[in-house]
Amino acid sequence: MTTAATAIASPRTVASPWIDVDPLAPSDHRDLVEQAIFQCGKWDPQVGDVSVLAPYPLVLRAEAWQTVARLAERLASELDAAEAALLDRPDRLKRLALPRSIRRTLAGAGRRNASPGPSRVIRFDFHWTADGWRISEANCDVPGGFNEASGLTRRVAAYYAGYAPTGDPVERMADEIVAVAGPGARVALVHATAYSDDRQVVAYLARRWAERGLDAVEVAPDHLRWDHGTARLVEPWPQQPLDLVYRFFPAEWLPDLPRSCRWRHYFAGSRTPMVNPGSALVVQSKRLPLAWDGLPVAFPTWRQLLPETVDPASLGERWDASWVLKPAFGRVGDGVGMDGATPPGEWALIRRSARRHPEFWVAQRRFDTLPLCRQGRLVYPCLGVYTVGGGAAGAYGRLSSTPRIDQHATEAAVLVEPSSAAQTHGGHLP
Repeated sequence: MTTAATAIASPRTVASPWIDVDPLAPSDHRDLVEQAIFQCGKWDPQVGDVSVLAPYPLVLRAEAWQTVARLAERLASELDAAEAALLDRPDRLKRLALPRSIRRTLAGAGRRNASPGPSRVIRFDFHWTADGWRISEANCDVPGGFNEASGLTRRVAAYYAGYAPTGDPVERMADEIVAVAGPGARVALVHATAYSDDRQVVAYLARRWAERGLDAVEVAPDHLRWDHGTARLVEPWPQQPLDLVYRFFPAEWLPDLPRSCRWRHYFAGSRTPMVNPGSALVVQSKRLPLAWDGLPVAFPTWRQLLPETVDPASLGERWDASWVLKPAFGRVGDGVGMDGATPPGEWALIRRSARRHPEFWVAQRRFDTLPLCRQGRLVYPCLGVYTVGGGAAGAYGRLSSTPRIDQHATEAAVLVEPSSAAQTHGGHLP
């Protein structure tokens, strides 16, 4: 039987997934940027004098969205199984470059005592190549992009009659929270309050979830305390127990918190459910494929879509420009070394670090994303597909002028032919 994973891998049988559309008129793009700021909480819509919001969407063919949605769901299912297996195999955790204090906490807890995470939010980064779809990573710990994937995408769709959003991950997350914690649940949105990029995401989530009747409170990690495993807020907030903790604070930063925060409860011993629990860091590590062998998990979809991944120390004479270097816990393309795409000075530092401390890096076989020609220039698209509670929940895109997708990439709404999504609406959203 031909599966979706094998069928999409052959470009001889599957056409390009993208549909070209006209860009927005300059006046419409200016209106869109204003809507992004004031209605979607996108406080940083440009870098210098350059907008980071693309004046056109990425548009997927219906069958392409159906395929990547199914693939993302299979990838998420395999990650669930991998995390459970690794929590029962503490000897494998050392391969993942986890901080020692976190590794010890997880090893001591095991799967049975890990803090509950009844619903997971993940974003998978897909790329279209001459060999079909490939993935570069999964954002399992604290995926972002919700302002763009939910708010911005709905507004872009209003300009493109006949196309629709692929979904709304923020709305799906609210559905999951209500299912887990109940209507009107009190939710703490824990984040690094000093970072405006994180703050704008949490503020948008809080506003959207308040519209669903949830009591969403935006707090820093040191505003939480645990009483016999139950999370509460410190004064001046009311001291009643929280119904759920939504963590938008990278798990590898948690050991740096003051001891009074009792950060280990994010990983083990909490009775309060979390999205996502700290144990998600186990499958966030890009060194995860190095711990696959011997686990009771097959990983068929991961093996199909993820490039060959090895410890840099194992390359020896095989080292050449066909390998990409990645830090185990890098984010937003930070620290990714790619010959010809990473600035030479930065690339030299990355190679040196990977040779000296290979245990904190991986080398992945390079693949070539097929660029698109938009407004007279080539751009390399990355399709971020969300799963919420294991089900595909929407997408957003990033466009780069080089094959490396990093913090300089332009953000784009993702739309789809209406046969695979809700019928789009006409006109502008209020």
